[in-house]
Amino acid sequence: MKRLKQSIGIIGGAFLLGVAALGQETQADRVSVPLRDSSRPARVKANLMTGGITVKGYDGKEVVVEAQLRKHGSDDEEKPDKKVEGLKRIDILTTGLTVEEEDNVVSVSTGPTHRAVDIVIQVPFKTSLKLGCMNDGDVMVEKVEGEIEASNLNGGVTLTNVSGVVVAHSLNGEVNVNLEQVTPDKPMSFSTLNGDIDVTLPSDTKATVKMETQNGSIYSDFEIQMNASPREPKVEDGRKGGGKFRVVIEKARFGSINGGGPEFRFKTVNGNIHIRKGKQ
Repeated sequence: MKRLKQSIGIIGGAFLLGVAALGQETQADRVSVPLRDSSRPARVKANLMTGGITVKGYDGKEVVVEAQLRKHGSDDEEKPDKKVEGLKRIDILTTGLTVEEEDNVVSVSTGPTHRAVDIVIQVPFKTSLKLGCMNDGDVMVEKVEGEIEASNLNGGVTLTNVSGVVVAHSLNGEVNVNLEQVTPDKPMSFSTLNGDIDVTLPSDTKATVKMETQNGSIYSDFEIQMNASPREPKVEDGRKGGGKFRVVIEKARFGSINGGGPEFRFKTVNGNIHIRKGKQ
């Protein structure tokens, strides 16, 4: 671990010297991390306060991480400060990228910065992911097989040509997922508050689906066998503690695909739900 951190520091120092010599353009910080056991699947965790995360599967044995600061806006947009009159600003042109590996688990983070940072991570095809963004960026994953957990506060989640198990959530953004294969007998969840949900599943997927939208519609080209039995009301009796007696009938629709299977949840408040059948 110590050797890994030292190599990152050397890369950062060389990068800063290069910027001093060249002057203007921001280059990417880049780190390659060997796995302890490349014969086993890896697990990668990454979280960003401001910026986007892109993960791409590739035919390799290392985790390769690139982080780049977004370009500044015009200096004219900043409020004038008399203290800096006659002075030139020297930007801090490093992302503070830190990558740690322990027992095939790779953690990626960046240092505090007032500018957005975009991260691109290349991982072996068989890798599990736990990714999170908060502001000014999307979470995007392509060609990865494993357990994928992706969340975003103010942005979208897009997973393309992935396989395995997915939990995808956004608060303010769309959720788009294209699954080539699903792990049998494993539940999945796709949700957002403000945005559409668009999920493509293999045509032979067996699942029990729970679908709910408050202000939108549900569409599918699967032959979904809808549950026609009356929905049981949910009763909450808080009168013994001085509270209320409450009865709620869920707005969600239930059905089964190809005879049913593990539960797949699709939920949005302000948006449509699209459940598509993948091409064979």
